Amino acid sequence: MDHYITGPAIKALRERRGLTQAQLAEQLCVSDKTVSKWETSRGLPDITLLEPLATALHVSVPELLSGEAITNVNRAANLLRSKLYVCPVCGNILHTTGAAAVSCCGVPLPPLEAEAPDNAHTAQVEDIEHELYVQIPHEMTKTHYISFIAYITGDRFELVRLYPEGDAAARFFRRGHGKLYWYCNKHGLFEQKV
Repeated sequence: MDHYITGPAIKALRERRGLTQAQLAEQLCVSDKTVSKWETSRGLPDITLLEPLATALHVSVPELLSGEAITNVNRAANLLRSKLYVCPVCGNILHTTGAAAVSCCGVPLPPLEAEAPDNAHTAQVEDIEHELYVQIPHEMTKTHYISFIAYITGDRFELVRLYPEGDAAARFFRRGHGKLYWYCNKHGLFEQKV
């Protein structure tokens, strides 16, 4: 972590919950003077208290450390706002329905930024009897390959995992307008509306 929790962050999060220093102290089995010291930056909570403090303030530990509560702005759960993450260590593919703090193998992961495909990463899409057949004419070697193809609509998320030395192709049942995403292990994420 780049920084530890600050006094103003504890105070702001406590006040947002409508708690007094004494009420917060009671939940954590510490004195209200201890909470006052934290909030005035004359002391810091012990690391063993971070999780109970975050629970009492109804935030996650990363929110507690940043001092900002994360508000869900994707209340309609529109999957077209999905974020994709790929772990550089193990290759896990992670999906969230909005912004999130994601980590894998101990590495914090930034959301992938999709680009329009270039000539080497163009998807060929055929509409065949209510299915989308997606093919990417891309090498599929052990060192350079397409890792996955995903089809996302407002209410569905489908992902086909691909492997080196296989075909860079997938079939999806057509569910209306949406986006296709595919990920090259060397050049990143690409997207195309369908």
